[in-house]
Amino acid sequence: MGQSGTAEGRPLHIVQFTRSFHFGGTEVQVLELLRGLPDGFRVRVGVLEATGPLLESVWEVGHVPESFPLKGTLAHTNSALQVLRLARWLRRHRCELVHVHDFYSTVLAVPAAKLAGCRVLVGRLDLSHWQGPARRAVHAELTRRADHVVCNADAIRQMLLAEEDIAPARVSVIPNGLDLARFDARMRDGLVAPLPDTAGAPVVVHVANMNHPVKRQGDLLDALRTVRARGVNLHAFLVGDGPLRPAFEQRARELGIRDAAHFLGHRPDVPAIYARASLGVLCSSAEGLSNAVMEGMAARLPMVVTRVGGNTDLVADGERGRVVEPQQPRVLARAMLEVLSNPRVAQRMGRAARRFVETELSLERMVERHASLYRRIATRSAPTAS
Repeated sequence: MGQSGTAEGRPLHIVQFTRSFHFGGTEVQVLELLRGLPDGFRVRVGVLEATGPLLESVWEVGHVPESFPLKGTLAHTNSALQVLRLARWLRRHRCELVHVHDFYSTVLAVPAAKLAGCRVLVGRLDLSHWQGPARRAVHAELTRRADHVVCNADAIRQMLLAEEDIAPARVSVIPNGLDLARFDARMRDGLVAPLPDTAGAPVVVHVANMNHPVKRQGDLLDALRTVRARGVNLHAFLVGDGPLRPAFEQRARELGIRDAAHFLGHRPDVPAIYARASLGVLCSSAEGLSNAVMEGMAARLPMVVTRVGGNTDLVADGERGRVVEPQQPRVLARAMLEVLSNPRVAQRMGRAARRFVETELSLERMVERHASLYRRIATRSAPTAS
């Protein structure tokens, strides 16, 4: 397809616009796009807040984000001022396409792109489970005003078509990508801090923030108690942090599993932690396409996931792991016991999971599909779905 940004062979000037560079699946994917897009693209970075531990990695690949900070609520007059600032910035740098990755950034980027006369691609990367009706309506309207929409799971695409009246030809699905070489290197590098001593007992790993109840860490704790009550000395490593953590720690104490449920906080060595586990779990009640599940699969773990969002795009039940209904801890416990009781089947599912990541979820495939979509949006008046 070549390295040029457009059919005419000239560079295509684009902007990656996101809220910040804190740890999160969206931020990681933006960083991978910045690393991987070919030379035929001239890329700038816009943010609402130039903060977060991933910001240093953004600097390392040669980008200094321009900030357009919000102050308080979106209804603040500053929001309109930032829209005008962003529009002027886009015109000054002759930007042709803005790819915006989250709700708050969309509120600024869509009207600013329209004022500046450039195309705008809205990323929809979850099922809007955290939005109230008013915010959801705003997001839907701005999405309809965009030139095109990209999501990372078919479940999100179906939601957009059914609930937000987005035309099918205006929505593309591009799954997240994983840099397997970097992932494997991080796994070989080992741990950055010791892990709790489980004396050789099996370990289940759960990786998710503790900001929103949708991640359902409490279900894992209930399932862990059930598994241990069946005589299996299973331990759980819960990776992630947030305001709900104290409640989960209290729940573990109430269940009598305080010594088996280990809260590790944020960890930069997730690949090495997965390498020391027997299985992985993600028991959310709503989900986009989870990087945590992808990384567990890359580590050759059988993943036990709930039947929500993009989880079933990744895990084929009985082939690459197990899929269970959400918010049913006893069913979750039963699936975990099945995996633990048959190591040979678990290893087969883990190998199949790794092959799926290698063939379907490579970073190169994700970047090239985005690059192709950028070219299409910039050069066609009516982009079609991929």
